[in-house]
Amino acid sequence: MPDRNLSALTHLECSACGKIHSQDKLQNLCTACGKPLLARYDLARAATTLTRQALTARPLTMWRYAEVLPGAEPVSLGEGMTPVVHARRAGNSLGLHNLYVKDEGLNPTGSFKARGMAAAVTQARALGAKALATPTAGNAGGALAAYAAAAGIPAVIVMPADTPIANEMECRACGADVRKLNGLISDCGKYVAEHKEREGWFEVSTLKEPYRIEGKKTMGYELWEEFPGKLPDVIIYPTGGGVGLIGMCKAFDEMEAMGWIGRERPRMVTVQASGCAPIVQAFAAGKESAPFWENAATIASGLRVPKALGDFIILADLKATRGRAVAATDEEMLAAARELAASEGIYAAPEGAATLVAARKLAAEGWIKPDDIVVLFNTGTGYKYNEAWRKALGM
Repeated sequence: MPDRNLSALTHLECSACGKIHSQDKLQNLCTACGKPLLARYDLARAATTLTRQALTARPLTMWRYAEVLPGAEPVSLGEGMTPVVHARRAGNSLGLHNLYVKDEGLNPTGSFKARGMAAAVTQARALGAKALATPTAGNAGGALAAYAAAAGIPAVIVMPADTPIANEMECRACGADVRKLNGLISDCGKYVAEHKEREGWFEVSTLKEPYRIEGKKTMGYELWEEFPGKLPDVIIYPTGGGVGLIGMCKAFDEMEAMGWIGRERPRMVTVQASGCAPIVQAFAAGKESAPFWENAATIASGLRVPKALGDFIILADLKATRGRAVAATDEEMLAAARELAASEGIYAAPEGAATLVAARKLAAEGWIKPDDIVVLFNTGTGYKYNEAWRKALGM
């Protein structure tokens, strides 16, 4: 691991009102306005040691970016530095010559959630948390259970009753206290909020603590390395809570401040399920926030998020990068999953397959050009979605 003293973390700042909070104690939302907090760094200092030359000697995990991560001793299972696969056959079918898939399913615990939970659990342990809790649609719960086990901290996972069985088994195997409710992830979030004070939990729900963003932003730093010294033209990202998209945009801003890139940005594309598409609807209407999506339903459990706490940040990032928001039906996702597996050998989660659906639609209308460098994010392994894949294969 790089020297944790390299961290240039200085404070936390509210994403909405700008109020400053200390990084030296456990924090959830802004105490002034209740919005998410963002970690801030002395980027001039970070730039003196976080260089391309320095990176050549660092371990191939997300902790190689120590200067722009929390400085506590990492709780790590080897997360990060996932491959970027040139999807030539899938790209040819869309008329795109430079289509790539960044396969986050190869992280520990099988999804991109490992990055966020590694950072969140690292800082929570350092700041004295006695127990951790989160609502989950699946993969976040498995990641918290694993990293809490590695840290020696109890974890409580609250999930909808119809969460994929693989996720439930993973949580139980890692020793978590699993509580199942009838309802959606929003109902599970209410349960955590109502019980955390009485039961002594520190909540690590999406955007309700500052460091899951920090873990996930490393996906953006990796793209800068994987496309040497530049960034893709288009990034297509499956969006439930949206922390990965927010995190990558934060990373790009940090890179600019450190002199790595200029003002150019990839065009960011959100893809959601047609049965739960609050960001898509709000983006189309030109709104700055998204209403609660009633009766959310989709086979892609990670996209079944009826109200994202950071909706206003997601929508601002899409606008700032001249991006788009696209919906995919369950049928389109399952067909795309089969296509990715058969043409590229990538056994994707439905959420990841949704990005291929969006790429096809945007290429067909000419918004994505044939020579654009396009990165699709497969956020999880298909091995955790047996129920969805049985439908995809007609079994």
